[in-house]
Amino acid sequence: MTVKIRNTNLPRMALKLRDIRKPIEQELQIFEKKFKASMRSKTPLLDKIMYYIVQHKGKQMRPMFVFFAANLNSTIQEKTYRGAALIELLHTATLVHDDVVDDSDKRRGFFSVNALWKNKIAVLVGDYLYSKGLLLSLEHKDYQLLHIISDAVREMSEGELLQIEKARKLDIDEATYYEIIRQKTATLIAAACGIGYASSNPGDEEGLARIMSFGEKVGIAFQIKDDLFDFGTDNIGKPTGIDIKEKKMTLPLIYALNNASKSEKRRIIYLVKNKNLDKKAVKEVIEFVHRSGGLQYAEKAMDEYQQSAFDLLSQFPDNASRRGLENLVRFNTERKK
Repeated sequence: MTVKIRNTNLPRMALKLRDIRKPIEQELQIFEKKFKASMRSKTPLLDKIMYYIVQHKGKQMRPMFVFFAANLNSTIQEKTYRGAALIELLHTATLVHDDVVDDSDKRRGFFSVNALWKNKIAVLVGDYLYSKGLLLSLEHKDYQLLHIISDAVREMSEGELLQIEKARKLDIDEATYYEIIRQKTATLIAAACGIGYASSNPGDEEGLARIMSFGEKVGIAFQIKDDLFDFGTDNIGKPTGIDIKEKKMTLPLIYALNNASKSEKRRIIYLVKNKNLDKKAVKEVIEFVHRSGGLQYAEKAMDEYQQSAFDLLSQFPDNASRRGLENLVRFNTERKK
């Protein structure tokens, strides 16, 4: 009999990333060395940029999903390290390209690649990272991993274009919103879980489908959490309004608009479309979402996706890796910043 995982076993204060990483700390250190080696080139400028990127890397969330997923039903293989590098190379490439698309000067508090070396070089750097990942898989005949990541790239591109198309009219409903975040965000988490599992469990298609579905639901929950940060609460600090400034329709705002009067809806859409850079207008939109219960609605949706993910995870053996995945999810959905 499977036992469902419930989000009640550990207080938030107990969840620290360094503790969650402990079961795979050694593997992550080995991965770090292999990943740095995979980014080397024969071009001095590229090496300089690669060094800069590595120095300002994130929390390695996706490699953590890879290693925990690989260890669910089996043991970590050399192929797992290549899979983690593939995911991280792809993720880094998308970040570099996203900064060009969004004309962003900062990434994780540091100057973006395009801010330092201009857009043309940034695009080429992103292309280089993509090619390194693809070649890494091809050289070792990791065709299944390559198939998983290729599907993810296609989905991410389609999601980005769908969002751009819909942003022109601000006519995104809930179904479209979920499709956009599934493609843009959730598919890469799903791919990380799938690549990890496939690397150590060849031939287990049922388990692979289950862990990728887990990753997709987790990715959706993560994006909703990011949406909530834009509006702020007592639990997650001050609102930022960044999504409003970028005319992005997120779940709290979509819900609030769906439950507003026609005149109020017209007013808010006008502000987002035409006054999105005005601080008073952004504040008015944020207050409107708060009054309308948009945050509570989005939090409930996030919790439901997280619980659906845990229900899938409960079908795997109860071990340190399963608990690691659970805590990694909770760390991200309960974080304050």
